[in-house]
Amino acid sequence: MTDTALPHVFDATAATFEDTVIRKSLETPVLVDFWAEWCAPCKTLGPILEKLAAEYHGAFLLAKVDVDKEQELAAAFQIRSVPTIAVVKDGQLLGAVPGALQEGQLREMLKQVGIEPAPAPAEEIAVVAAPLDPHQDVLRLRNAVEAEPELDAHKLDLALALLQIGAAGEAEQLLDKLPANLATDDRAIKARAKLGFAALLQDAPPIEVLEAALNRDPADLRARHLLGVRLLVAGDAEAGLAQFIEMLRCDKAFADGLARKSLIDAFRVLDDEDLVGRVRRQMSALLLV
Repeated sequence: MTDTALPHVFDATAATFEDTVIRKSLETPVLVDFWAEWCAPCKTLGPILEKLAAEYHGAFLLAKVDVDKEQELAAAFQIRSVPTIAVVKDGQLLGAVPGALQEGQLREMLKQVGIEPAPAPAEEIAVVAAPLDPHQDVLRLRNAVEAEPELDAHKLDLALALLQIGAAGEAEQLLDKLPANLATDDRAIKARAKLGFAALLQDAPPIEVLEAALNRDPADLRARHLLGVRLLVAGDAEAGLAQFIEMLRCDKAFADGLARKSLIDAFRVLDDEDLVGRVRRQMSALLLV
């Protein structure tokens, strides 16, 4: 059963489908998630769909259909395997895609049918929630993994939470054990990039020492690279990227293209699309010189 507390997510049945899916799709597109209790990939895909439904703030609705309980609906949509995602818009079925799609593929599918994230409701913006203690988050996710060890999505969430508290070793072990469909998930790729940056800082000097080294010798690209990583990991993404751009400007070939590789890894980690786009253009311009 679906958690009824989730916004924009509901269970659909043959009896309710006309009202909750077909008619509702005249106003708001509806994704129909055909799933089954015995289906392991369904349990991986479901939480990703629910996360996107919340993140898109009602730009689409998510209808969950248990094919074992709703065989009539499954037959009507000619569902031959689960999970399968159908898109209903303006009262019409646009298509159905089988398989446990990755988050990036789901975002692309939504974009192709004209679904973009809606702005957060004013009341949601107005409420400033207290940030969750990262250690409490790790404890919560450890309990989730213990309660449902078959759900690999919990393990990915735990790996990401462990990175937040600096437990890179345990996070890496969890990432190494993820199945292929999650190992290539956007969040797993970002986590791998973060691990790479964290590994670089194990024996790196603090920011102050690196800044002093650059004051003495601005051409010390090794110190500049470590300073960029330090700033990035500390949360000052713009300053960190600026160091990598300066490396690229000074010597594109340094350490086998280290500046370019660092920028690309940083782009994978960051969620600020405007910043990434701006710096990506700077990188492209320098590489063409």
